[in-house]
Amino acid sequence: MLPIDLTGKRAVVTGGSRGVGRATALMLARAGADVGISYVSRVDAAEATVADLRRLGVRAWAERGDLSDVAAAERLIARAVAEFGGLDILVGNAGIWPPEETPVERMEDGQWHRTLAVNLDSIFFTTRAAARVMERGGRIVLVSSTAGQRGEAGHADYAATKGAIISFVKSVAIELAPRDITVNCVAPGWIDTEMCAVPFADGGRERIAAGIPLGRVATAEDVAGPIVFLCSGLARHITGEVLNVNGGSVLCG
Repeated sequence: MLPIDLTGKRAVVTGGSRGVGRATALMLARAGADVGISYVSRVDAAEATVADLRRLGVRAWAERGDLSDVAAAERLIARAVAEFGGLDILVGNAGIWPPEETPVERMEDGQWHRTLAVNLDSIFFTTRAAARVMERGGRIVLVSSTAGQRGEAGHADYAATKGAIISFVKSVAIELAPRDITVNCVAPGWIDTEMCAVPFADGGRERIAAGIPLGRVATAEDVAGPIVFLCSGLARHITGEVLNVNGGSVLCG
């Protein structure tokens, strides 16, 4: 057995109180990393996650803030430095997915700008702040999507942000490579989280699963595992890559 050991590593997971973010934070902690998380509104969920992290024997904290605000993003990374003495791992997971299908001709300016702010500005602000303080050998893992590779009709705003993350990863990976910092992203498809509650309703889950080659939607842990792999020494020679974690759905157009 070849375990992943992140003992002594200092991590920040954005959007870490629920779903994939929470699963990733807990998996990092089980591997030995200290973990700080960000959240926006659910104080109860954030506090519960921090309690669970601490029960695993690591240092943990939660920082509230909308990371599309540059000041909030910089506070988050500054707290990691203050609490942990540095930063080794950034997982950029925070994001939104407007669930109602909205063709481009009906999409309001407000929806477009809000999706870009939460899904893309937050990635830029947190990655920039992390790059300024991250030590040699650091890991940055961002969350893209199947939609960022093949598009998603009715969700052009979301797909645009996730495609941009892929280009951002490939660019920043080259910039940070001389410091031995790797930059990668995962591209999930459908995941069994609150974000997918609307499309999964009324038999939607079964219809969606039928179109996935592996025949099921992902759990949060299915996505967290590959993220933690990319944070580990096992992935030290991987950078600028998109790791598809979607049951093969990206192959089906």
